[in-house]
Amino acid sequence: MTELPALSGKVALITGASRGIGYGVAEALVARGDRVVITGRNEDALKEAVEQLGADRAVHVVGKAHDEAHQAVAVERAMEAFGRIDYLVNNAGTNPVFGPIADLDLGVARKVFETNVVSALGFAQKTWHAWQKDNGGAIVNIASVAGIAPSPFIAAYGVSKAALINLTQQLAHEFAPRVRVNAIAPAVVKTKFAEALYEGREEEAAAAYPLARLGVPSDIGGAAAFLTSDQSDWVTGQTLVVDGGIFLNAGVG
Repeated sequence: MTELPALSGKVALITGASRGIGYGVAEALVARGDRVVITGRNEDALKEAVEQLGADRAVHVVGKAHDEAHQAVAVERAMEAFGRIDYLVNNAGTNPVFGPIADLDLGVARKVFETNVVSALGFAQKTWHAWQKDNGGAIVNIASVAGIAPSPFIAAYGVSKAALINLTQQLAHEFAPRVRVNAIAPAVVKTKFAEALYEGREEEAAAAYPLARLGVPSDIGGAAAFLTSDQSDWVTGQTLVVDGGIFLNAGVG
């Protein structure tokens, strides 16, 4: 790992960050001097991530994002380890089903909402009461372009991300002026989570994007770094679309 900058004094709690987008966000924040608390379900993957990020810059907490006890432990661990939580990045998400919404199992739909929406609210509430209410900060929710326009065959995921975008606006309104709350809506990013959308056909999938490539985790990490920086001090309640230009193709002609 390259030499890290001096500590910024800021701390971020990032959910679902052992790999993929969450790890890309952690990497971007550590690179500017922040310390991070990362969560996920796989302890080995989390330990490896901490080793890569730097044991003096990162700690991990194992658990399922929708578990309220895990949420409490993660926040407590951040406060014990670093004494503050300036930034919360709600990245943990799930999409266990692929198919038409007419046949969607309602139990699966509930699971998707528990992980993608309710867990984000739970982490936001706990972070607010532990630190941000009195000290300020920022929250970034990782949504999706599927929450902005219909996405056939991943409807539950898309509807949950639309709810997350609305939750972002609700939190931004209620937590102002102490805490800024924004969302990022990526298109397809090359992660294990999204492999089914491009595996074996990446060149074909990328051809639909005006920027001629799929996203990578660092693209989202850079956006999250901006939304948790002083450069975005007058930005709240917004959803930043990071999509390689794919929405430009929605026009006619």
